[in-house]
Amino acid sequence: MTDVNGSLPPALQAYLSVPSLASVWSAARTRLERNGLQPTGTITVDLDQSAAEHLSGLVGATIAPGAGRRISLAVLDTALRGSSGGRSLVSVLEILDGRAIVNRRATREQNQADWSNVWQRLDSALHDAGLAGAPWVPGWVASLKRGGILTRAGSIAAGKALNNAVAGLALLLEPANGRGIAEYGQSWELGALASRVTGTAHGFDETTLASSVLLRAAAHALERPIPESANDRRDLWAALGVATDTLSGTVLVWQVRPPGSDGWSSMMRDRSDLGVVTHLTLHELGVAGSVPWLLPGEVVSVCENPQVMQAAVRAATTTPLLCLSGNPASVGTRLLARLIESGNPVRYHGDFDWPGMSIAGRVMKQGAAAWRMSAEDYTTAVAALDADHAIALTGRAVPTPWDPGLAAAMSAQGLAVHEEFVLADLLGDLERR
Repeated sequence: MTDVNGSLPPALQAYLSVPSLASVWSAARTRLERNGLQPTGTITVDLDQSAAEHLSGLVGATIAPGAGRRISLAVLDTALRGSSGGRSLVSVLEILDGRAIVNRRATREQNQADWSNVWQRLDSALHDAGLAGAPWVPGWVASLKRGGILTRAGSIAAGKALNNAVAGLALLLEPANGRGIAEYGQSWELGALASRVTGTAHGFDETTLASSVLLRAAAHALERPIPESANDRRDLWAALGVATDTLSGTVLVWQVRPPGSDGWSSMMRDRSDLGVVTHLTLHELGVAGSVPWLLPGEVVSVCENPQVMQAAVRAATTTPLLCLSGNPASVGTRLLARLIESGNPVRYHGDFDWPGMSIAGRVMKQGAAAWRMSAEDYTTAVAALDADHAIALTGRAVPTPWDPGLAAAMSAQGLAVHEEFVLADLLGDLERR
């Protein structure tokens, strides 16, 4: 029981609160926290004349001033208990500081006990699920103990996430060897699996610890790399027989005319003829299969902001344009990869701000080229800014490896330029074949 809200006789409080004793009480608090709140051992402190005199008066014995003086905590505790305050050293320090002294030894021991319980319950859960003997389990558990994914969450959240992960794995993996059964077992919608296991359809969403832990186990079980991107996670869920959301994320498609004779290619050409933008989903990307999207060598332009595509539609541009609407969803990333693999040159333009540079870097890392995204393009645009369009750059600077001078120019100018400001240049490029 702490005594933070207790009080001392005013004269004693004033006597103990002199500034010269502050280092003594700080050292005593640190030692007590390590000692399990027991007033044992000594502290080593530097005492000036005032501190020495006050301590001497407190303990009833002469203590000389000087550096490196050793003070017994037991002596301080006894003196304080015998004073007008009649309180222990721990109680007095809590009153003086207005905060409890933490029993760090007990906290550490309790933390160790909590984590030991987490791992024991994991062993039991794996046994009950029939997965304890799976060859991948030791490596998975070792990676969890090695990494900080669970320790950052704390033992309570970690235990719950592990229970949910193992319960999900029990439905998705073959108990005999702990490997996937997607090709001949039950298939699941992710939300249905999460509801069954966690009680909520969002229990295995990307942001959940349970999802991260389960997919890490699946990577070990199926001998795959630990998933790092949304695409990696989607592919790993698919390998487990779990269908993730293939309808919400979209990429906007304009004037893409697949040359094939199949129904989907014909439909896309009809939409282009009608001047209709297609909101392409992962589901439709799967329906399209491996049909060619464009003629060989046909250039695809990619923008960040839907306003650019809207302007292209109004201008009735005739060349293929994709819009990622900011950070690309999985469907956008996959479509870009498919086009680049097919040999169609892809060029990208985005906002000249630091988030825009991050997106551009990811897109260009896939193999896209820069589209009016050089240092010269930026400085030309900045020169044309007026007071109404001058927006200060915010956030941390981002490298621009396709043109290192661009990041330097942006840092020097300190201004953002959004795509809408250079619409005329972009539309002029789109109208050219």
